[in-house]
Amino acid sequence: MTQRQIKLGAFLMQTGHHIAAWRHPEAQADAGVNFRHYVELARKAEAAKFDAIFFADGVAVRNSNPAALARIARSDQFEPLTLLSALAAVTERIGLIATVSTSYHEPFNVARKFASLDQISGGRAGWNLVTSATTAEAQNFNREHQFAHADRYRRAAEFHDVVTGLWDSWEDDAFPRDKEAGIYLDTSKLHAIEHRGAHFQVRGPLNVARSPQGRPVVVQAGASEDGRDLAARTAEVIFVAHQTFEEAQAFYGDIKARAAQYGRHPDAVKVMPGIFPVVGRTQAEAQEKFERLQSLIDPLVGVSLLSGITGGFDLSGYDVDGPLPELPPTEGPQSRQRLLLDLARRDGLTIRQLYLRIAGARGHQQVVGTPGSIADQLQQWFEEGGADGFNIMSPWFPGGLDDFIGLVLPELRRRGLFRTEYQGSTLREHLGLARPEHPAVLARRAAAAPRAA
Repeated sequence: MTQRQIKLGAFLMQTGHHIAAWRHPEAQADAGVNFRHYVELARKAEAAKFDAIFFADGVAVRNSNPAALARIARSDQFEPLTLLSALAAVTERIGLIATVSTSYHEPFNVARKFASLDQISGGRAGWNLVTSATTAEAQNFNREHQFAHADRYRRAAEFHDVVTGLWDSWEDDAFPRDKEAGIYLDTSKLHAIEHRGAHFQVRGPLNVARSPQGRPVVVQAGASEDGRDLAARTAEVIFVAHQTFEEAQAFYGDIKARAAQYGRHPDAVKVMPGIFPVVGRTQAEAQEKFERLQSLIDPLVGVSLLSGITGGFDLSGYDVDGPLPELPPTEGPQSRQRLLLDLARRDGLTIRQLYLRIAGARGHQQVVGTPGSIADQLQQWFEEGGADGFNIMSPWFPGGLDDFIGLVLPELRRRGLFRTEYQGSTLREHLGLARPEHPAVLARRAAAAPRAA
């Protein structure tokens, strides 16, 4: 029996995941708009046999404090689908996952773009389905305020169903392109969606053929009650933040159980928490690397980061060496706000201590250590029901990714926990996800089964 192995995504965020990464002497300061920078990172991740590269996205410059905004290197960045289409041409095997929100897009456009990326890349595309949670984003799309949390998720659920329905517009063999017979497509294998719902009316069909992996992989990032339920029904990969192994284990068990309630096999959903690793050959070296980054944090930036993650509540007027105040309910990212509130209360952290704690990982698990100690943690979470894999959030680029590839991956491979070569060519094959059969094919098979019996 083949040993189960860890899945790994390389989460590429401009200069790196630490809020002060752009100030690191080795960081590429213009990374957000430097295509060659992303080519280098994507090729490194592919050479290391990562399952995928992953891009987050938002549709606004989110910081309204000019003094803080002037000190943060996250305001200029490529639109991720455009970037991944270009990276598809300079890579061959690695998966390509991009974030696109259901709040301010239309299903047909999203379905078409990801289907096109899947065709261009030979079946390597993944869609990270999110709902937009900030007022800044709403104000770029004819609204004064964001949608209510529950409304966002109702729209997202219908949005997902429309997109996946459009991806099934054509059966796999719908385009014979027979020159002799003069038949380009078989119209009996065309399936218009004819959708009419609470939020969308979409006739279809999609004007892109079915891809080599059937459909792009659906990824979701959200751990609220609404988010968990949507993920259990729709997601094939879940990107999530946890502070402790106990939290990770509880979430993992809950999601797998919910998936089963929706008639899905638990292995059809891969849970991949974010991990922020600072790697040193010794513990002292790792700590020194981390403290160097921490020393570059401007307090204005730290408070602004914390204000954004806690739902947009302005903390600039509070004593940074005092406790985090009680925060009002938010229509923003509820699971992340709860995670940070719990962390501050549990450890008795001041505002300054809290922003220093999250400046790198933003609520995800932060590990500062040697290759062996980091591999130990990944192995524990993987083998004891906390994760199927991890999204690696390198502190700065390219050095943080180089450290993980050069130091941690050899240790994981020595333990038999990570591949040495790709066994397939599509993202589904990398992740161990089944290629979805077309619903019409399944229906015909089911209809024929009694007669065959």
